[in-house]
Order: sequence, then C-alpha cells, then structure tokens
Amino acid sequence: MSFLSLIAVFLIEQLQPLHYRRVVEEPLLAWADFIQSRFDAGEYRHGVIAWCLAVLAPAVAVAVIYGFVFSLSPLLGLLFNIGVLYLTLGFRQFSHHYNEIDLALRMDDLPRARQLLAEWQGRSADDLGSQDIARLAIEGGLLAAHRHVFAIILCFVLLPGPSGAVLYRLAAVIRERWQAGISEERSDFPTFSARVFSIIDWLPARATAAAFAIVGDFEDALYCWRTQAGHWPDHNAGIVLAGGAGALGVQLGLPLAEGAEVDGAAALGLGEAADIDFMQSAVGLVWRATVLWMLLLLLLGLASLAG
Repeated sequence: MSFLSLIAVFLIEQLQPLHYRRVVEEPLLAWADFIQSRFDAGEYRHGVIAWCLAVLAPAVAVAVIYGFVFSLSPLLGLLFNIGVLYLTLGFRQFSHHYNEIDLALRMDDLPRARQLLAEWQGRSADDLGSQDIARLAIEGGLLAAHRHVFAIILCFVLLPGPSGAVLYRLAAVIRERWQAGISEERSDFPTFSARVFSIIDWLPARATAAAFAIVGDFEDALYCWRTQAGHWPDHNAGIVLAGGAGALGVQLGLPLAEGAEVDGAAALGLGEAADIDFMQSAVGLVWRATVLWMLLLLLLGLASLAG
C-alpha cells in the first residue's frame, strides 16, 4: 500500500501541482504561531508542552483516523494515505524556485536570479555572483529534496499510515518557525523542538546521504560525509549536503562575501566550484535517488506479499 500511495501522489502532483504556500505552508505557520502565542513564556517546559500539542497530537490523531478508516475499507485507507501525502510530500513544493533560478542564470539574468534566491531562502542576495547563487540553489535543492521527499517517504513507511509524514512535516515547520521567532531575548522555548527534530531527522538524513552515495560518486560521498559533515552547524543537514556534494563532485558550503563580513559555513564536497551545469547534475542526482527509493519500496512490498 505504501508503494501505491507514493506512486499515486507523484502522478497527481505532476498533473495537478499543489499551491504549497497557500494550502500548506501558511496554515502550518499560522498553527505554529498560534501555539507559540499561547505557551511561550521563555521556559523549556513550556516548549515541551507546546511541541506535544503542535506536533505529536496531530500525528497521533492522523494515526487513529487512519486506523479507523482502514478498518472500514482498505481502499479508504489508501485514499486517506494519498490525501495526506499529497499535502506533505512532493517535488513541486520547492522545485519551481530551483528551476526558475536555473533558467534566470542560463539567460544571464543575474538580477532576476538574485531576486528569486532571496524570495526562496529569505536572505539577501544583492552582492552574490552566479557561482554563489548556483551553490546556494544546489544546497537549498538538496536539503529541500531531503525534507520534502526522502525524509517524508521514510517516516511514512516506518509509522502507521501517514502519521509519520505528518510528524516530520510538522516537526520541521515548528522547529524552523519557533527558532526564527526568537529575537534578541534569550529563550529556552524553542530548544526542545530543535532537539527532538534532530532526533527525528537522524535516520532520514543518513538514509538520504546513503542514497546520494549509491547513485553518485560513492567513494567521494562517503569521504565527505565522514570528514566534513560534522563541521556544518546543523549536523543532519551537513550529512545530507556533504553526501550530495561528494556524490556530485562539487564544492558547496563555501564562505560568501557580504559587504565587509563573511557569511557561510564549512566547505563541503570535492572537485569543481558550483555552476549552472551542476544545478542540472543535482536534479539528476535527486531523481536517481528517488528511483532507488521507489525500487527498494517495491522490493519490500513484493517480499511482504511473498512472505
């Protein structure tokens, strides 16, 4: 059923792309803000309670609903899976940003590429050159593929019904939103959401990096994963990016000059500097990894039927 649900969602997404920002992102951000406004008193325990209400309770509710629906009819359970996955998983949730940046760079429209990158990643891109833009787009694309596709697939397979997909999507949004909402004042409220997301993302990040290694340059991907990922501020993200950079044979994570300051993280990957051609190579890497994951799910499904 997992394999059929995923195939159906991928096909539906290609035929009828979801307006992710309006239908999914904005309601989830409003939900995160609502819970934070009711519970944020700056203390760690408030963050724990708020996270359980904002993330755990909806995931458990989805699991219960799925169990009830499936007990009525396996077909209804399949349709419920497809509906929830359609809202939580998909390439179109981020690929249009990536493709538009790639097109702008190929047309030598650097101002447009800067504008698109700034809109996508919420950072200033006024002083960035084409290589910096390509590098940041590749990093964003690899992480988005992990968080919108591969991690969702794995959590969906491991937990009952689509509850895993809901758990991961909510945990990711809540972690990012609550951390972004903390300004100058010291607050322990978002600490728990960051810690628990790191735990949730532990296995998916390594599974994604392993898939990149298998379908790309295996030796370089493992080398970068082993020696470079730990230097990235977010260790799980560092594993995904280091594995992807090594698999592609491209340099990512290099410092970016912004005025008089240097903004960036540890260097990742080996080989050449990122450019427009590597943006297309990254797309190919993600699609090959997707095919690998689907083949593994198909084999697992066939094995369960044979058993």
